[in-house]
Amino acid sequence: METPVTPRTPALRSRLPQVGTTIFTVMSALAAEKGAVNLGQGFPDFDCDPALVAAVSDAMARGLNQYPPMTGLPVLREAIAAKLAAWHGPHGGRSYDATSEITVTAGATQAILTAILATVHPGDEVIVLEPCYDSYVPNIELAGGVPVRVPLTPGSFRPDFDRIAAAIGPQTRALLINSPHNPSATIWSAEDMRRLEALLAPTDILLISDEVYEHMVFDGRAHESAARYPGLAARGFIVSSFGKTYHVTGWKVGYVAAPAALTAEFRKVHQFNVFTVNTPMQHGLARYMADPAPYRDLPAFYQRKRDLFRAGLARTRFRLLPSEGSYFQCVDISGLAVPERELGEAAFCQWLTSEIGVAAIPLSAFYGNGFDQKVIRFCFAKRDETLNAALERLARL
Repeated sequence: METPVTPRTPALRSRLPQVGTTIFTVMSALAAEKGAVNLGQGFPDFDCDPALVAAVSDAMARGLNQYPPMTGLPVLREAIAAKLAAWHGPHGGRSYDATSEITVTAGATQAILTAILATVHPGDEVIVLEPCYDSYVPNIELAGGVPVRVPLTPGSFRPDFDRIAAAIGPQTRALLINSPHNPSATIWSAEDMRRLEALLAPTDILLISDEVYEHMVFDGRAHESAARYPGLAARGFIVSSFGKTYHVTGWKVGYVAAPAALTAEFRKVHQFNVFTVNTPMQHGLARYMADPAPYRDLPAFYQRKRDLFRAGLARTRFRLLPSEGSYFQCVDISGLAVPERELGEAAFCQWLTSEIGVAAIPLSAFYGNGFDQKVIRFCFAKRDETLNAALERLARL
């Protein structure tokens, strides 16, 4: 008689033991439960241009549904290189070769992970500026690297170059920057980029520049891409996202521009963790990029939404922080006390969702130590009706 087998799932030793349920998942679930207007997660609730969908559908109908080249379709890489030259070239920017220096990725998050896996070895240090997007630190840890957290200046969220310089050591392999910045909605100035260029010049530190909100810069200001600064471009992985630019975050298509030597190493990892990216979407995006109007007009599109939202928030007791870029608006809640008590950021966001019916995200979620400065973040990449519904509820504060 056979001995019965007892099913057993082996225990795992986690590669990311500190990672649990994210605040984004928690707040979205609470918003759905309470019927709240969700201004927490950063994605649009409106459709993209039908012409973009038509371009992708046409590619599918023409049978363009098999594997593309690992590096991305040549026609799309050429369109990206041409766009970078037109956008940054007149400002002294670097020219990128479409064949050897542009790689199409499965979104910006994959691009950043791949850049880190390609360059960071166990024990290498990577400087991140907090508050920061929540994938950065786990990416570094997956590579066996050591995250070195340097805070942006509280309140203004400007880079503190003295603290960045102090964090640089013999094990520093890379620095991660993000402008326009999620979550604070600040942007780096030309002076900031020149100071960073001078700081890194005598080092072998690599730069990973997360520029997914590059076309959302307001009030006539320019996006200061690392591609515009020769000393940064020479050591930099420039990361961007079609999802953010064209309102298709669920498509998960982005790209990386980097010098050929860096791109060669990037592609070694890319080949084995993604291999390649959705073919018909690449064809559709290449065709759609022929017209620069959609990204050229994006600042005005989002600035109008920002101004509508800020005008409504000005009638509440929130204190508005500047929103220079991205599609986020941060507010200071230190002057607000909910009935009978004062709450920290996370508890306030839960109360706001449950009692007022609007979901937001606490900035403390973007800090490793949960630093609470009484600031929360809203997303205004929403239909006007959504924003007005949220403002009507927030007017009760």
